[in-house]
Amino acid sequence: MIKSLFRKKRLDTSVDANNDGGNHSLHKVLNVRDITALGIAAIIGAGIFSTIGTASADGGPGVIFLFLFTALACSFAAFCYADFASRFPVAGSAYTYAYVSFGELFAWIIGWALIMEYAIGNITVAISWSDYFTGLLGNMGLDLPPWMTMDYFSAHNGYKEASLLIQAGKPLEELSSNLQSFYHAYQTAPSIAGFHLVLDIPALLIIVFITWLVYKGMKESRDASNLMVIVKISVVILVIVVGAFYVNTGNWNPFMPNGVGGILKGVSAVFFAYIGFDAISTTAEECKDPQRDLPRGMMYSIIICTVLYVAIALVLTGMVKYDELAVGDPLAFVFDKVNLNWLSGVIAVSAIFAMASVLLVFQLGQPRIWMSMSRDGLLPKSFSKIHPKYKTPSFATIVTGFVVAVPALFLNLTTVTDLCSIGTLFAFVLVCGGVLVLHEQKDIPEGKFKIPFLSSRIGLPVLFLIISLLLWKYQHESLSNFFSNERQYVSKEDLIPSLNKSELESLKIYTSQIAPTQYNLQSDLHDYLNSISETAYQDFIIKAPISDSRKTISSWNIFKHKIPMWIFIVISVVMLILSLLKNYSLIPVLGILTCLYMMAQIPLKNWLGFSIWLIVGLIIYFGYSIRNSKLANH
Repeated sequence: MIKSLFRKKRLDTSVDANNDGGNHSLHKVLNVRDITALGIAAIIGAGIFSTIGTASADGGPGVIFLFLFTALACSFAAFCYADFASRFPVAGSAYTYAYVSFGELFAWIIGWALIMEYAIGNITVAISWSDYFTGLLGNMGLDLPPWMTMDYFSAHNGYKEASLLIQAGKPLEELSSNLQSFYHAYQTAPSIAGFHLVLDIPALLIIVFITWLVYKGMKESRDASNLMVIVKISVVILVIVVGAFYVNTGNWNPFMPNGVGGILKGVSAVFFAYIGFDAISTTAEECKDPQRDLPRGMMYSIIICTVLYVAIALVLTGMVKYDELAVGDPLAFVFDKVNLNWLSGVIAVSAIFAMASVLLVFQLGQPRIWMSMSRDGLLPKSFSKIHPKYKTPSFATIVTGFVVAVPALFLNLTTVTDLCSIGTLFAFVLVCGGVLVLHEQKDIPEGKFKIPFLSSRIGLPVLFLIISLLLWKYQHESLSNFFSNERQYVSKEDLIPSLNKSELESLKIYTSQIAPTQYNLQSDLHDYLNSISETAYQDFIIKAPISDSRKTISSWNIFKHKIPMWIFIVISVVMLILSLLKNYSLIPVLGILTCLYMMAQIPLKNWLGFSIWLIVGLIIYFGYSIRNSKLANH
């Protein structure tokens, strides 16, 4: 039983069995230009048109360092993907690579994680596309009812938070535009048996259209992708060139307003801006020369996108102050600020094309993962069915459409962004680890591309020493806070939303008694708390008539959020020891560590969501896949 969990595919069966040249083959139509374009199509989308604003608001102009670090981490992973793609030019991406290097159980886990990555990624992009599309319709005077343009959970939670703030004394019109929108959407939505029918209809429609296009064939998808890439690259360059004339260098001071911690808050958003280059590895069977062109296409797309990202981040933070950029459409926002409304309109239109291209590539990738797993017997045979006319995995493509479309109606952007990032990073870690395993198997022939060898026995200890010294010198306080576990008070921002109605009323009465000249029962409690100093707030919350559980964050709640970072530290030490003993290639080792570090920055709740997804996958594996695996029947 245990041995069967780690049975491996052979190199010849991985390559030859899926390229029979018959009716079950895919069309080989992609060259290096097409692959690079698909990579750019996948990478430049919601990240540059949406999430870059939030990352810049947290990190300031210094967010460019996060873009460079993320590009470096992705490059390490891309080297490993390229090594595998050169040896195994078949569909399946990291799933197939894990099957050859680690065995069946790890292959299933990574395949299941990739399904989540592509599905959640497309849900994320579809939600952002919907926001831009409805905004464009609004500018044209075609306003859709708010309950048709957002997800249920955002509307429900926003309504709840807005209601508490209104009860605390804050007028509805003084709430943020997002909270007002959520409040009105939930209030005006039709109700069925008490359930408010809030659905993101535009997100559903774009997914249906993209699924149809992918179903029709790779050539059609390629042509559409190339056209959309030309449009969005042209607009991005236009934004950089025009925006450069409106840059005020004074806005770059301070360059890192919230320090390293502020920059790292944007890890999920910035990494999401790079997600997608790995998806093109799923098209290996549709490449004319995958062993040569796939490695080149991956690296070219990362380099091009990094240059554009850094330039855009500098332009945005130079045009307006960084703290104004926490908006859903930052590119359009900054040009509205300088009264270039025509350009913000162009950006809105191009964003629709840009995000549609990301949807296209992700929707190409996911069915080919289903297909590869089905070929190996781990999923039913219907998932590997190739359409006789269109030469696409037809059934898998339709299933993908449903898997993406239905959740897009209900889920919110923040949750799916973090889940997508953690799934992708997990895949990267296993691919990098797979390369280390592969390099130790001398009987496997090398491909046309091989990762340059740099000694980890020398390089890793030196890097550890440098990083440790820098952290001690510049982040001494942060390190002390990490290793301590002192109780903390709930922040001003989080206090009111955490209370129920009776607790809020008690707090309002108490506040009116201790500060009658500054606050009465008709005043805004939120504004009052923001007006007092941190010292005064601590004294206030200590004496407030609410339970201790509402006042403070427990030691366990503080520690549990550090667990991902502790996992990273332990694995880093293990990798250091193994590197000293076995002298691994440095690039895959750095790929593992940089990806794990970014995973450690993702909130714990998303780790729990990811764990639940993996548990569901393992249930399916042990219930169906392990018995139907082709390797089990040979």
